[in-house]
Amino acid sequence: MNDLRSLGMAIRSGELSPTQHVRDVLDRLAADPYNLVVTLDAERALAQAAALTEELAQGRWRGPLHGVALGVKDLFDVAGLPTRCGSALFADAAPAVEDAAAVARLRAAGAVVVAKLHTQEFAHGPTGDASASGPAHNPHDPTRITGGSSSGSAGAVAAGYVPLALGTDTGCSVRTPAAHCGVVGLKPAYGHVPVDGVFPLAESLDHVGLLTADVHGAAVAWDVLDRGAEGTGGGIQAPGVQGLTVCVPSDEHWETADPVIDEAWDAAVRALERAGAKIVDMRLPQCMELALSYPEIVGAEAYTTHRHFLAESPEAYQPIVRERLLAVADRPAHHYVAAQRGRRLLARELSAALAGVDVLLTPTTRLRATPIGAAEVDGVPVRPSLLELTSPFNMTGWPAVSVPMPPSDGGLPVGVQVVGVGLEERGILRVAAAIEQTTGA
Repeated sequence: MNDLRSLGMAIRSGELSPTQHVRDVLDRLAADPYNLVVTLDAERALAQAAALTEELAQGRWRGPLHGVALGVKDLFDVAGLPTRCGSALFADAAPAVEDAAAVARLRAAGAVVVAKLHTQEFAHGPTGDASASGPAHNPHDPTRITGGSSSGSAGAVAAGYVPLALGTDTGCSVRTPAAHCGVVGLKPAYGHVPVDGVFPLAESLDHVGLLTADVHGAAVAWDVLDRGAEGTGGGIQAPGVQGLTVCVPSDEHWETADPVIDEAWDAAVRALERAGAKIVDMRLPQCMELALSYPEIVGAEAYTTHRHFLAESPEAYQPIVRERLLAVADRPAHHYVAAQRGRRLLARELSAALAGVDVLLTPTTRLRATPIGAAEVDGVPVRPSLLELTSPFNMTGWPAVSVPMPPSDGGLPVGVQVVGVGLEERGILRVAAAIEQTTGA
């Protein structure tokens, strides 16, 4: 039972106790063959589950996450556990003193933290195969990447270990692993969820996000993450899209390298059209320009965070992450300032071009999950292909969600991306639910 709807109903009805659920999750995490788990928090998780079981016996129900197991990307602080960020640099990190804000919010609503999960080292990369603990393996094909950097979070949901996991998204890091692992990945609007207690990659682009097995679960979890402990699923909307305007961008930036992704994208478009949405196509050159300027900003901000660590312990980094950080060490500051100014201008131009549009519908990635360690597949560079369709919306700060689609070849998972232009998080989840409902994803 990995969907939040069924799980929440079973716990509230007494069919399943938080203790039974959490013990089952811990057993599955302990047997993980995919290198998704960094640290189990078994003793405290079982103690919290027991307390929540007792609360239910006394008639107290905190809401739809009461007793639900929560996996946390090892970039977030969890009280009593070290935050190692996938790096040998922090191998001896002391336990965190308090929970990150997002963790605390979900825990207050009854979620039970069961484990810290794999991350690309310092979240610097979209593949999930560069970490002190080795690569994360995709549950659909262990020779393939999960996508990153929320590698363990997406993989653990896909493997059926946890119904809910927290991740971060600076350029793609919730949505790309969601697409690669066949789960739902929500990146809220910039600043909507506090990043307190989360190790930064690039502060002007970092978002806290969540991963679930289906769209309804994402809506339940988002309602709680947004509203706090009082969130009870009241923000979930029916999946109707009648009258919404959906833009399908038509310029070359959105070309993929996999016909199965194109077929899934087209199927999602047709599903929304059948459901009553108005489909428009438009060339959006600003998205390509935003994607091209993204590395300048993330590179400069990440290097600023790491420059002292790099000076003291360069050998502690994964070679590919160290190489990316050092590549921008001598970049003049005016490049960064120009990129930030250009970002603001492009975001305004894009917003004006999309006046009257409710959402964009795009592929999430150009490629499906690639072989672990591969830098290029059929002449297509892997890393850019996993970033370029998602990073523009970190640059604008708009909310976006990746929704799994049935692959026409029955093979590796595919994701399509719904981006909120005139809609906020609940609105894009409503559109995502219509896609899911109509396509059977």
